[in-house]
Amino acid sequence: MPADPKNPEVVAKVRNEIEAAAIVTALAAEGIEATTTGEYTSGFRAEAPGQVSVVVRNADLVRAEQILAEFKEHEPDIDWSNVDVGDGEST
Repeated sequence: MPADPKNPEVVAKVRNEIEAAAIVTALAAEGIEATTTGEYTSGFRAEAPGQVSVVVRNADLVRAEQILAEFKEHEPDIDWSNVDVGDGEST
């Protein structure tokens, strides 16, 4: 059965909500609705610190990954070494 195009998919995981907001804004500028999850736990410092996930619809995932690749080249304010944008393969 094919994936529902409305299902949420994580397109990136970042350390804090400031970085997540920059990504959400970049995606919105390209017409992709994105949201975040995990803001409340991203500030915890424990064995495994939390992350903020940026989520898009399954139908927008491939385009969102392309936008992030372009955004990465032009956005110096994000420490991209700590951003998990997946392996580039959609499910």
